[in-house]
Amino acid sequence: MNSICRRRRSQSLFAASLGVLLWFAAGCGNRPVTSHVPPAPSTGPSPNPAASAAAHPAPGTPVNPNYSEQGLASWYGYPFHGRRASDGEIYDMNQMVAAHRTLPFNSIVRVTNLDNGKQAEVRIIDRGPFVEGRIIDLSLAAARALDMVGTGTAPVKLELVAGPANPVAGVFAVQIGAFSDEANADRLRDRLVESYASVTIQEIDTPTGNFYRVRVGRFATQDEAQQAAIKLTQDGGFNSFVVRLDEGQ
Repeated sequence: MNSICRRRRSQSLFAASLGVLLWFAAGCGNRPVTSHVPPAPSTGPSPNPAASAAAHPAPGTPVNPNYSEQGLASWYGYPFHGRRASDGEIYDMNQMVAAHRTLPFNSIVRVTNLDNGKQAEVRIIDRGPFVEGRIIDLSLAAARALDMVGTGTAPVKLELVAGPANPVAGVFAVQIGAFSDEANADRLRDRLVESYASVTIQEIDTPTGNFYRVRVGRFATQDEAQQAAIKLTQDGGFNSFVVRLDEGQ
């Protein structure tokens, strides 16, 4: 009798345990998958659905075949977080935004990390980076999406998802120096005005104080500006960057 009771108790415990295991397995099998795709950048309320679709293109939207670029991406946060970006809005490092030297503001760019294949789409609101070899400066949110926060930089490919039909149209200049001392910027400008019709100084406010950027020329195409940048580098040894001249510059 005791043997029968023990056997029945063992069978009951086994059945109960099996039921718990089956319930747990069913729960795991139906657990929803969490998406880690970064949210689309917020550009404020859209006046209509068509405008919203243009501002936030769906994944897989064909890229603009006129534009593709490869180089190093970096990212920036403090002390620039909360300060005005070049387009006038407040830079928020937790939004999917970025800085680029020549693309028009509000262009939507798909960034692919060539080390791991991860992608993110960012809106251009700022100008930079002014470091040789780097082509885009990302927000912290975008850097996280691309898994490059720890490394600081990563090789990337840029593709234009939304923006002007001709992203290289506009007015461009060549930046050849940035100085914390205005007198140094003045001396460089005075040295170059004999050879170039247009040499200007742009004063900018940064977290570490004012800087004075020396820029040469007003070129109708990006190609013309690039040729001038090559000549300035070869003849004067300058670290030259082609930059878009935005409204008012």
